Amino acid sequence: MSTLPLPIAAPGARWRLGSFARIQIAGWGLFTLVDLVNRQITYQDLTAALSMSGLAFLLLVGLSTVLGRIYDGAFAGAVLGPRIFGVLVLFSSAASALVVAATMLARQLFDWAIPDWGALEEIALPFTHYAVALTGWSLLFFWLRADRQRQAAHAAALTAETQMLAAKAEALAAEIQHLRLQINPHFLFNALNGIAEEVPEHPDAALAMLRDLTDYLRHVLAGIRTPMVPVEEEVAALLAYLRIQQARFGGRLRVRVEMDPAIAGRRLPNSLLQPLAENAVEHGDRSQVLELAVHVALEGETLRVDLTNTGRLEPAHRLRAGHGLGLANLRRRLDVHYPGRHAFDLREIEGGQVVATLRIEGDMCSAS
Repeated sequence: MSTLPLPIAAPGARWRLGSFARIQIAGWGLFTLVDLVNRQITYQDLTAALSMSGLAFLLLVGLSTVLGRIYDGAFAGAVLGPRIFGVLVLFSSAASALVVAATMLARQLFDWAIPDWGALEEIALPFTHYAVALTGWSLLFFWLRADRQRQAAHAAALTAETQMLAAKAEALAAEIQHLRLQINPHFLFNALNGIAEEVPEHPDAALAMLRDLTDYLRHVLAGIRTPMVPVEEEVAALLAYLRIQQARFGGRLRVRVEMDPAIAGRRLPNSLLQPLAENAVEHGDRSQVLELAVHVALEGETLRVDLTNTGRLEPAHRLRAGHGLGLANLRRRLDVHYPGRHAFDLREIEGGQVVATLRIEGDMCSAS
């Protein structure tokens, strides 16, 4: 994992020079105030106490800043452990020695001697005092940097996840639009061919077929702008499709469509029912008369669609629930629009009939 150094000077960043410098000044300022009281008691000279405390403050701020840069450069990816802790103590001790040396030199230059002070008071105690303080500062620095790295990693993960979800949503929307606009080319060719055959002898029938085809195509193509339509519009488009097929097959296709008036106003995805009718016409038994019945109603709060046609369900059809491109697309759209809130069943019943039953609960998810 890449590491992010604690930005001592990073304009525009949330953890930038201003906030870090304020923490430095406030922390070392409080520390220096305690030192000032001790020095005043020791020196009995306010000028000497103020001067020595001020010098120590500047040294501590400067040395801690240098230590921070060293930690960021040499230990950018380091995790705090026994070895790193030993290194922190070593660097803090070296910085403490510089502070002690500078303060001793200042006392000698300005002749601020303290009577009865020996090596212990002049060197050992101040060295330990500053070494402990700088070690604590180093530990705090590592903790703050680790916390910031965790926040940055979390933010990066959220950004990556958001981008991935956005890409998936865009791809899904494109897929749904493709599925929605998928028109059976054989149906379109046969419909146009049927219209052309009727024009010479039955122009009125050809005109009726053309109007039904126009209504059907208008409904399908409208899905680009209106992915959800009232059930009555979907049923009307389904009727237009079935009338075209009736015109093609004549007396060999009989259609009955029933819709519960109570369902009016309920909305569902555009052209969702189309694959059911296509599958029935394509695979139904037209050797004599293909009987096709559509029933749309409410079952409690669940929208139920039953489409029955004469014929048989082939064994391969039973084994492959998504037989046919149309039904495969129907199942995919149901998974997207009604995840966990739909059921689709295709079965054969006595009397040589195949029943497709679709149940939908709730409103469509906005995945289009």
